[in-house]
Amino acid sequence: MTRLDRKLASIHAGTYKRSDFVIADAKDPDMGSGPSYAAPRRSPDGTVSGFKTRAEFLQGIKEIVEQDIVDIMLTSVSNLEKLVEMGVFEGSDVKPAIRANDATDCWGGIRGHDYNSTPSRPFRSANLDRVMKATVGPNKGQPLTDLGLYSVTFNNDVESDVRSLEAFSRFRADAAAVGMKYFYEVFNPNVNTGIDPDLVPHYVNDCLIRSLSGVSQADRPLFLKIPYNGPKAMEELASFDPTLIVGVLGGGAGTARDTFEIIWQAEKYGARLALFGRKINQAEVPLEIVKLMRHVADGDLTPTEAVKSYHATLATKGLTPIRSPEDDAVVTEPQLKAGASA
Repeated sequence: MTRLDRKLASIHAGTYKRSDFVIADAKDPDMGSGPSYAAPRRSPDGTVSGFKTRAEFLQGIKEIVEQDIVDIMLTSVSNLEKLVEMGVFEGSDVKPAIRANDATDCWGGIRGHDYNSTPSRPFRSANLDRVMKATVGPNKGQPLTDLGLYSVTFNNDVESDVRSLEAFSRFRADAAAVGMKYFYEVFNPNVNTGIDPDLVPHYVNDCLIRSLSGVSQADRPLFLKIPYNGPKAMEELASFDPTLIVGVLGGGAGTARDTFEIIWQAEKYGARLALFGRKINQAEVPLEIVKLMRHVADGDLTPTEAVKSYHATLATKGLTPIRSPEDDAVVTEPQLKAGASA
């Protein structure tokens, strides 16, 4: 059992405590981007010189796994193969996972794209059988991992939404056939749906619950991942069915305050997991951000205190921050403003 297994067992048993809050690092941006996925290469004075290489990106993952704070490390299949070859997860309590599909609304990092002008179309690069029977590394024939992430976007469009649901159904059948578990991500619509903006969070909740209603227990996800759409929508979903563990995604890079605020608010209103990508990957010191995310989740620091601690570390390391301490302490994401901590 990994730390993730133990935490999920505690949550399901009704014995959740704040130290059981799950933190995941989404190091899968290559599924929707090109070389820029590895994040900018920053000098100590803050200047940027291109992007990190794949090798540097993988080294950053290795360092976070060795830090042993995150509970899940999500990557692409190709990068997980390299990490397994490197022995990164040997003896580790961090659970590796793969992004099992890459629908068109995930392709937002491609320069010059216009994919989000049309409703998301389902697409899946990952071959689940190859994931469950590795063809490279020291344990050929053994699973790279048995956990995948599957995402769906509903757009209030019958043809688009049925297409996405049919693809989700095929994925569940394929996952069951090879013995893969999964967690289920539902994004906000990626095009204008005509729905009142105030109703969109509840539209997402309704679509998520409806899409699982015909799914047997054996084929249900281990947990959910959705955008944080404010306290009311989070509380509604998290309190509806205790067998469904709700997690939040990070969205854009935002400020340091946004990073810590989402964790603080999401946990307060019932989420039990946070899976962040850009908020970790694009930080000046990802290891420090992860450490402080854990402190906020545990209730040891408020979001404001975590921002102050983060900038104190940057100053100690002689690093020029992306934003001033004052600007980094501002809540910028609209869904966070109403419930912002003091």
